[in-house]
Amino acid sequence: MFKSHPKGLPVLFFTELWERFGYYLMLGIFVLYMTDAVPKGLGYTTEIASDVYGSYIALVYLTPFLGGLLADRVLGYVKAIVIGGILMALGYFGLAIPGDTFLWPSLFLIIFGNGFFKPNISTLVGNLYAKPEYKELKDTGYNIFYMGINIGAFICNFVAAYLRNEFGWGFAFAGAGVGMLIGVAWFMSGLKHIREADIKKPAQQGDASLKQIFMYVFLPAIVTAILGFFTPLKTFGSSFIWITFNRCIYFCKYSNCSILF
Repeated sequence: MFKSHPKGLPVLFFTELWERFGYYLMLGIFVLYMTDAVPKGLGYTTEIASDVYGSYIALVYLTPFLGGLLADRVLGYVKAIVIGGILMALGYFGLAIPGDTFLWPSLFLIIFGNGFFKPNISTLVGNLYAKPEYKELKDTGYNIFYMGINIGAFICNFVAAYLRNEFGWGFAFAGAGVGMLIGVAWFMSGLKHIREADIKKPAQQGDASLKQIFMYVFLPAIVTAILGFFTPLKTFGSSFIWITFNRCIYFCKYSNCSILF
């Protein structure tokens, strides 16, 4: 499968496989854990669990912008990926601790870890194919890379179910952390094959500064998120996330569609 491709591709393939293993393992059981009765779970209502889940997903999609920017201009892709992987592993292990004391710190570790990890490993894949002899294989290389994502996302479900049913929620979340650490270890063991793809891109003349980007991109996004969360909460008694979730359930119920929540 990796024949004729850069030697760094299998390194990134299995790194991403294990990262997605941990990410989707945690994602698949998160709401179930929050709504499970105390002391096994957190005992949250479906409304609260949906708000936490939706807020988490929203922030997961925001931070890659920041992580990619810092990798381009400051850290480099390799350092960003290692930092991101370690942060996510710590977050998964934090979720394994019973109770909600470490819930939000753990989620923020995963959110920022994902921001450092996810955009930069994909960029490294593209950089591996910068040489003329590999350019025609770039699309095929990305197809192989995304196979790793699908494999990790598939097998994690069986591992999560086994660990949860046999040992409890904590072991399931810890399994995600172990998977992420395996990915980081594999990545670092193959650094010699990907160093050439770790190219910083410092700011050029005319590029926006980090301060400008924060003011014009992140600050408006943060303000909008806060208003979108608290305005419906004060007006309707539920956040926009829960209102939207309810509407989706209503639509599916009366249109006979089959959507897996």
